[in-house]
Order: sequence, then structure tokens, then C-alpha cells
Amino acid sequence: MPSTSPRHRRVALPLAAAALLVPAATACSSGGTGGSGASGGDQRLKVAMAFPPAQAMSPYGDDAVTLSRLAVVEGLTGLDKNGDAKPALATAWKRDGDLTWEFTLRKAAFQDGTQLDAAAVVRSLAAAQKASPKPRVLSDTTLTATAQGADTVRVTTKAADPLLPQRLANPSLAVLSAAAYKDNGNGKVDPAGHATGPFTLAKVNGAVSATLERNDTYWGTKAKAPGIDVKFVADGTARANALRTKDVDIAEYVPISQAALLGDNLVHEFPTARTSGLSLNTERGVFADPPMRAAAREAIDSKALATGVYEGRADTAQGLLGPGVPWAADLRTAPTGRAKAATPAEVAKTKEIVLATYTNRPELPEAATVVQQQLEKRGFTVKQVVRDYAQMEADALGGKFDAFLQARNTLLDTADPLSYLASDFTCDGSFNISQLCAKPVDTAVAKAASLAGTDARHRAEMTAEAAILGADALVPLVHERFIQGYDDARVEGVALDPMERTLITADTHIG
Repeated sequence: MPSTSPRHRRVALPLAAAALLVPAATACSSGGTGGSGASGGDQRLKVAMAFPPAQAMSPYGDDAVTLSRLAVVEGLTGLDKNGDAKPALATAWKRDGDLTWEFTLRKAAFQDGTQLDAAAVVRSLAAAQKASPKPRVLSDTTLTATAQGADTVRVTTKAADPLLPQRLANPSLAVLSAAAYKDNGNGKVDPAGHATGPFTLAKVNGAVSATLERNDTYWGTKAKAPGIDVKFVADGTARANALRTKDVDIAEYVPISQAALLGDNLVHEFPTARTSGLSLNTERGVFADPPMRAAAREAIDSKALATGVYEGRADTAQGLLGPGVPWAADLRTAPTGRAKAATPAEVAKTKEIVLATYTNRPELPEAATVVQQQLEKRGFTVKQVVRDYAQMEADALGGKFDAFLQARNTLLDTADPLSYLASDFTCDGSFNISQLCAKPVDTAVAKAASLAGTDARHRAEMTAEAAILGADALVPLVHERFIQGYDDARVEGVALDPMERTLITADTHIG
């Protein structure tokens, strides 16, 4: 799966392996203080997570998002519903010139009892900068943090970075106590008991389960639940079944195929920042010809995909950025520079095209079949290639497919689409599957990167979207919705976060 989202580097367990986790979820569901016999806010939460730990809960990989979704770790900043930075461990910040920002820290303690101070922030950011592999959020920048007294930190970047406050909200840049970095013989950073969030990671049982306890010294509102018993259940049907039988209180990422079976009281869907789209190879093959790309775009029926494959639980495509990016619709402009589409007769003369997608997201292979039918109706001859994502990423990035169907998180690591636009559609982009290299796009993205003002940057980003859509480098298919599972008659305070960083909060509890 594409590396645009912390969820993307995980490979689901085979069905048989996942099914083995269900008995474990049942057997251990009441473990820990205040077990399932307790009532109301005294009851521990039982949660089924979709993605088992991949790096022993290291904050520098995908596991950082799991730690964030379970309310274990925090950084200097957080994100509000619009993706703007809000206070977390820093109460305020200001820019000092083009390259430096100054952050004022709040009074807070780590879960091991030591105090948050500027030295701890400097240590954590330096460790992230030196980590191997480096966290993706730092792949395009270098941070240098220095302490200015006990409660002030200055962060300097090599190049101007107007998105630094949003960047520091990334879970991979969580602030941990000194004990997290002690050499334990394997070079790993240990967040267990060393973070600042409302819940403390107490135990991890490999890829099977984890136990969290309430952090009674949390600087904010104390968590309402006394703890969380987590089971990692990779198979979506198994998660849905655990929710249906009340083996768990909350099941993340319920598959669309299971949503109707669960019923509305257990299913909660909401817009996301994820867009499923068809990347067309602009460099070689049939789609190097702009009229052929335009013909492919005209062949796609987004509504048929949303109502059919996604069973009405997705939104028809409006552009690169969907309802999960709430400001985009008001700033959207018409695509610019579009070629006239080739006729069906002209299309019929072209050679066979290869349409590829991956199995890791269950809706994509079915969507690829519908897209193939739509393209063939236009006159294209289509061959499908469907494999595990890990087996095809190199080929996709190398431009070996004519068309690649994928789901992309458009807010990426900084909660702003700038990173997505730069990586996917500029000449030097690191994830440019469409192989696009177009001056209007590069110019618009570069302009957005230079703008500190949020509104001005968003307008420049939508100018870039119009140019990308005008080039037909990507045909948006649908804007996905997330489906989280919980009984809204008894579970309160579950976060429905389009950016995928939050699930459990201090307010989450059994009502």
C-alpha cells in the first residue's frame, strides 16, 4: 500500500492467521484493573485494532499512529479539525525569521514521573532526526532544536518551513522522557511508560494484544476509562464479528462489506482525507498521449463506483481533495489545459493497457474490475494486474503500468495537501506514479510551499489541483469514508478523525 499514510505500510495477516486472534480477544477482554464487570465510566475499554505492531511500537514507523490513536503519545502541537496546529505540549509558538520557530512549553509530567522540559524536547527531536530509517515526516526537512531555558525551545530548519507547527504534530515526533532512549541492547526507543498522553502503554504482547492504563498524572483532563485492553485483529470480518458479539467495545476500520450486517447503531462513517484514484502514466505507453488520458477520464463513472463497489459509503469524486478536506470545495477551480478526448475509434486502435492495483485494501480489486469494464466500453483493451502492494510498489514507481488504481491519504504527514501534491505530481516527486512533469504544476506547488498564510497556501494548492486534473495525470474515482464500529448507546467519546490520528481520547468511556 502506498506510503502516504501511516496505515499504508502494514500488510494484513492472512485470513486464517487473523481468525486465530479472535479467541484471544475473547479470553483477555476483561484483563486489567476494573474489568468488564465494572459499570459506567469505571469499565475498561476493549478495542480491536486493525494493524498489529510492525516495529515493536517504535515511534519512528507506522506504530506511531497506533500510539497516537490510543492516546499514548503527544508532541509539541496537535491538529484541529481543519488540520491547523493547536496547543499540545507547547502552549504557544511564534516565528522568528524565515528559519526559526520558538515554542513555549506547558507544565506537564511524563508517565514515569519525570518532568517535561526543554531538554526533553531537544532530546526527542534529535533522536527522531537521527533515527534510521528516518521518520517520513522528516524526509524533506532537517530540524535542529535548542533549549532556551527550561520551558522554551527554538526549532530551526535548513529551509523555510511554514508548516513546521503542523509537522510537529506528527506522532513520530512525540516527546518522550529520557528513559525511553536508554540503550536496551537493540537500539529501539521504548515509549512504554515514557510518554505524556492520558493512557500509558503498560504491556505489548507481540502482534496479539496490548494493555494500557490510565495516566493519573496527565496534565489535561484525566481519562474517564481506567484502562484499555487492545487486541490486534488484522482481518476485518473478524473485527466486525468481535463487535457484533460484544467481545470488543470498539472496532476500527470496519469493512464496507460488514457495515450493513452490523446495523446503523454499530456503524459510524465519516469523510476522510483519502481519495481513490487512477494514476495514468504520462511518460510512456498509451497514456503518454493527452487525448488518450482524456478519453480514459471521460470513460470513468464515479457514481457507479460509489454506489456499487462502495455500497453508497463513499462520495463521488470532485477532485483530488474530497469532503475530508473541508476547505477545498470552496476554493476549487475548473481544471486547466485539458486536451480533447480521443474518439472511441481512435482508442480502439491502441495497444493493450495494463491496469494494476493491490489486494491490501479489499475494495480496490473490485473497483479495478468496474474501471476495466468502463474503459473497455470506451474502446480500450485492458489487462489487469492485482497483487500484494509490497510486490508491486517498485514497478508502480518505475512507471511499468499504464494505469494504477490506489487509495491515497491526501493530507500525509503535515495535515496539509502540499506534501501530497509535491510527492505525487512534481518533476522531482518521490511518489510520482503518474510520471508527471509539468511546469504549471511545479510552479503552483512551489508557490504554495513559499506561503506562510494558510488561506493563500490553500488557494495555491487548488491552482495546482486544477493543473494536475487538467493534465489528466490522475482520474479521481471516489472519496472514501472511514467506518468505525461501536455501540453508540453505550460507548461515548470515540474520535472520528479524517486524518486517522485519533480514535481514543480522555473522554472515551463506557456510558
